[in-house]
Amino acid sequence: MVNKDSNDNNKNEKKLRHFPDGDSPITGILLAGMILILAGLLIMLFVRSFDKSAATHDASADLQQKITDYADEQKQKDIVDIPQTDKVDPPKNIDKNEATVSENKTAVVVDEEDENDVSYSKEFILKEMAPYFEANNLEAVWDLAHLKRYVKLSEGLKGSDTYYYLGDVDSDGNPHGEGLAIYEDNTYYYGSWSHGLREGNGRWCRFYINASDKITNNKKYQSHSYAGEWKNDLPNGEGAEHYDIDITKLKQDERIIQNVVGNFTDGLYDDHMFANTVNYAGTVEEWYGIAKNGVFKSWEDIGKRGEYCAWQNKDDDKAYIVINKVDNSNQGMRELLDHISEK
Repeated sequence: MVNKDSNDNNKNEKKLRHFPDGDSPITGILLAGMILILAGLLIMLFVRSFDKSAATHDASADLQQKITDYADEQKQKDIVDIPQTDKVDPPKNIDKNEATVSENKTAVVVDEEDENDVSYSKEFILKEMAPYFEANNLEAVWDLAHLKRYVKLSEGLKGSDTYYYLGDVDSDGNPHGEGLAIYEDNTYYYGSWSHGLREGNGRWCRFYINASDKITNNKKYQSHSYAGEWKNDLPNGEGAEHYDIDITKLKQDERIIQNVVGNFTDGLYDDHMFANTVNYAGTVEEWYGIAKNGVFKSWEDIGKRGEYCAWQNKDDDKAYIVINKVDNSNQGMRELLDHISEK
């Protein structure tokens, strides 16, 4: 009995420890693990979603920055630097078509100017032109000289023994050093001075604007100039004489002297000289001459031709430029000399 009861008690104890099939400890552990896994997955999804949102925001910000940078870059490309020059600003109310210059350098002055405008003072005009003479910009000098304000200023000196000057002076107020002068007849000198006289290196030029004398009334001569050494107010030393010529005004059998280079004494050809001529077709020929104080030595006996053979062709020693006997004197810068002798 005792043994049986003991067995029954053991059976009861066993029954008391028996659990239903779904509620075992292993199952509980698995469920807990699955819950943790699911929670981890949810956390990961949330984190990834947050990161994606942040990345999208960053990408959007980067794109916006790139667009801004591109816009700035394009804006920079649209900026054009305006070069700065030392050119004098033109006076107000100036017509840009004030003077029209053709290929042959013929100018017609047509505009109206206010003579009381301070912009057209003598000082302004000389200061405007001087830098171009200094830079040897003869095209700019030509253009300026044909403007009405320059023509008018020079015209105001007609018949006088005066000129307007801008530059260095000595203790007595006379031109001394470097300076620019404007005279009557659209004539200029820029260069060295010594106590009121042109001396040293300088350039003289006259522009034939609306001129009607015997030299310029056919319009083939447009300007006359000399550049070189000066002394006692005249060309003295090595220098070059030059004419601007409109070859369309020349006849088919005509050639004229355009340049003469050599030694000058008081404005006259003196010693060995070199020249070139041009004809209606623009053909240039070179010539030699020998002069003494403005008088040419003839290359052939004067008795054979009755004229002076003043210039000999460089390439053909039997070809000459001849001048009349009465003209064989004061050969040189005759226009400058005649102008001075009238004073």
